[in-house]
Amino acid sequence: MEVNGKVALVTGAGSGIGRATALALAEAGARVVLADVDEAGGCKTLRAIDAAGGTAAFLKIDVTREEDVDRMVAYAEEAFGALHVLHNNAGINMGWPSFPDAARGAWRRTVAVNLCAVIAGIEAAVPLIKRSGGGVIINSASLAGLVAYEADPVYAATKHGVVGLTRSLASLKEEANIRVNCICPGFVDTPLPRRRLADMPAAERAGWEAALARLPMIAPADVADVVLEIIRDDGMAGQAVSVTHGEPYRVVPAPLAVG
Repeated sequence: MEVNGKVALVTGAGSGIGRATALALAEAGARVVLADVDEAGGCKTLRAIDAAGGTAAFLKIDVTREEDVDRMVAYAEEAFGALHVLHNNAGINMGWPSFPDAARGAWRRTVAVNLCAVIAGIEAAVPLIKRSGGGVIINSASLAGLVAYEADPVYAATKHGVVGLTRSLASLKEEANIRVNCICPGFVDTPLPRRRLADMPAAERAGWEAALARLPMIAPADVADVVLEIIRDDGMAGQAVSVTHGEPYRVVPAPLAVG
């Protein structure tokens, strides 16, 4: 699908991958709805798009509230008349300490943001994307959705859920001309990997900081480039795409095929 002239909605657009994707979509000629609970970050993304001559609008929403999810989808139609692209990108990690040592129930927010909000976003957006003639939904998963990630088991569980959901919606391509795919980046140079450091004891924090410094971090703009390639690839549906530092992106096949 050509991006120019289309309407896109990006959650978590206030920083990191969301900001980079919103900027790339706008540069390619899309009109972009920026959705984020972080008003300052969302407005910063909006100003960057405006300064570059693009078209965007910002809406402060909390993706864990279904009424907010419904409102952001409706806003896309109100502001720009359609919706062709949804990037379910908002995400958080568990912080420190991790599961099962964290406070009882601390995992609920991570599940709500990383998985439940993706499900709700798809549910809300599909009718409008259908009315717009079809389009693309891209979910932000993670390499932690493809392998074990002992540092944050709940984060890994949510991202495995996003991968499974994406693969299970491949039939929407034939049913409604909507292609659902997900990106699975490794460590990306965003605030997310570092947020959990603030709550760590000094000794653990020093070790994590040293480990992060050694990691080859992926630039958010490189992930955004992959998002746009997936949007433009009319044959890709129900796929999980890994994005690693210095390597071409690749489709990761499901481990089992049933039937």
